[in-house]
Amino acid sequence: MTATVIERKWHTTAEVADMLGFGLSKTKMLVLTGEIRSVKVGRNRRILPAWVDEYVQRVASGAEGWAA
Repeated sequence: MTATVIERKWHTTAEVADMLGFGLSKTKMLVLTGEIRSVKVGRNRRILPAWVDEYVQRVASGAEGWAA
């Protein structure tokens, strides 16, 4: 018997906050301002994994050229 792994298609705001290492309030603000794209499904916000990646790429590209 083979096991099938189903990957999550959507993330909650709380899950994204945990993934990014941000607080929930900061993540909610990023969603509300459109920095992180999201959709409303019923009463809840959902975020595609690709949208989290887009945000990280945007932030990382803005940090290029900065010396640590």
